Amino acid sequence: MKDTVILVTHEGMGYSKDSAKLPLTLLGKYLDLLHAGNNLPNAICFYTDGVKMVIDGSPVFAQLKALEAKGVRLIACSTCLDAYGLTKRVQIGIIGGMPDIIEAQIKASKVITL
Repeated sequence: MKDTVILVTHEGMGYSKDSAKLPLTLLGKYLDLLHAGNNLPNAICFYTDGVKMVIDGSPVFAQLKALEAKGVRLIACSTCLDAYGLTKRVQIGIIGGMPDIIEAQIKASKVITL
């Protein structure tokens, strides 16, 4: 997974019309399992609703902070953060532009969208 980039494009993992909590639970579990394993991705990129995962109060903040401490790059889309008025609430990772996300994808041998 070291040459892999994960894209988080939702507020959680996937979408559920019946439960807003389920996608967050799934993403939390996914990130916990990533952290517990030895195969970490190179980067996790966040855009559209996914940027809500890197702000203060995020339900997966602790998992993302732990992954960042292990060397996983966290890249949040500046345009998306600006659109939601969340730029000042970013607490982990870097605020990057689309060029940063594209660069991460180009360098990756595999891109996974959650």
